[in-house]
Amino acid sequence: MKVCEIFASIQGESSLAGIPMIFLRLTGCNLRCSYCDTKYAYYEGEELSIDKVLKKIHSFPFKYVEITGGEPLLEEEVYEIMNQLVQTHTVLLETNGSISIERVNPQVKIIMDIKTPGSGMSERNYIENLKFLKKIDELKFVLTDRADYEWAKDFLKNHEIKVKEILFSPAYGILNPAELAKWIISDGLSVRLNLQIHKYIFGNLRGV
Repeated sequence: MKVCEIFASIQGESSLAGIPMIFLRLTGCNLRCSYCDTKYAYYEGEELSIDKVLKKIHSFPFKYVEITGGEPLLEEEVYEIMNQLVQTHTVLLETNGSISIERVNPQVKIIMDIKTPGSGMSERNYIENLKFLKKIDELKFVLTDRADYEWAKDFLKNHEIKVKEILFSPAYGILNPAELAKWIISDGLSVRLNLQIHKYIFGNLRGV
């Protein structure tokens, strides 16, 4: 499998923000979102065996692992990695929502994007994935402006959502978090404002 990087850091997003964990970033993505902050993961990386990946992960002391990308579900070996890791770790999968999650091990906590129009990729959402989500999973909307916010609100009204956690994330450096917070409060939405706190801590450094 082609691996972009494996490192330990503070989880910056989701309901687990602030928790130290291991990140396995796989190479390759089938989308090209307007605000992408990991373009280096489109192509950079090296081919590693599953055994080498697991050995590196087990060298860290943390019990949480997030598998991300790029888009990790493009790699067939990721399913075997997840099946093995759930035996020793709490596993999170960050996915862009364009590929079926039906085969993902049910012990894995999925954090799935719904792409808004501002991403330029909203037509690539695989809506069937909503029926495969579990209550423990999380749904994330990255918002670039008020139009994205209104689109996300309408999406939630028009679809059955099983998950407990719905994340509204302002695109870093594009949408002011204070504005988004005001909209959420004004509309009384039961969502979580999702800031990328690793960026506020480390900036745009890689591998942290």
